[in-house]
Amino acid sequence: MARAKEEIIANLKQLVVDMEDDETAKVAQEYVDAGYEPYDAIMDGLVAGMNVVSDYYDQGEYFITDVLIASDAMYNGLDVLKPHLKQDEGMESQKTVVIGVVEGDTHDIGKNLVTIMLDVSGFKVIDLGKDVPLQKFVDTAVEENADIVCMSTLMTTTMPGMKTVIDGLEEAGVRDKVKVMIGGGPVSDKFAEKIGADCYTETAVDAAKAAKKLCGLD
Repeated sequence: MARAKEEIIANLKQLVVDMEDDETAKVAQEYVDAGYEPYDAIMDGLVAGMNVVSDYYDQGEYFITDVLIASDAMYNGLDVLKPHLKQDEGMESQKTVVIGVVEGDTHDIGKNLVTIMLDVSGFKVIDLGKDVPLQKFVDTAVEENADIVCMSTLMTTTMPGMKTVIDGLEEAGVRDKVKVMIGGGPVSDKFAEKIGADCYTETAVDAAKAAKKLCGLD
């Protein structure tokens, strides 16, 4: 008899926190075999677990090696679940998001979570990584005809770079076509308004919802 959906989801969340990378894939397969909706396992299991890991890292309880192993666990589960996702309604015409951590900052856990959530929500995600040169956001947005540029930082010293990117989009003549989303610890709604960004979000789940809304897909 199959385990209850909620029980398996809770198990997946804990496996990510416990960095059990091999076991996560097995439990994800159990979830799929039981016929449950994969999106819920990704959101409430894998991503929720990674959010806990991120909190532990911020609190100094986990080190970067722990985060990397936990990420492996999350991706192992995601590899099993993702092929069974049904693409969101309204996403047939796929929208493109360019995402990265701004130049001078190498903290990318939050950015990685947002990337996953955008991916499973049906977006084409171009992940530029961390410590991204500011002009690269602009150039990639133009080259890929992006719908959204998404930037993050955890350092106050690199926050002004977000405004530089927005100004670059203006100079390239594409600002009216490209929405700008920002996030990260020191960032706020007030800062987003100040630099002319379209949206600030606090969590990965909120970011995916906001992206859909900005693209008129909500």
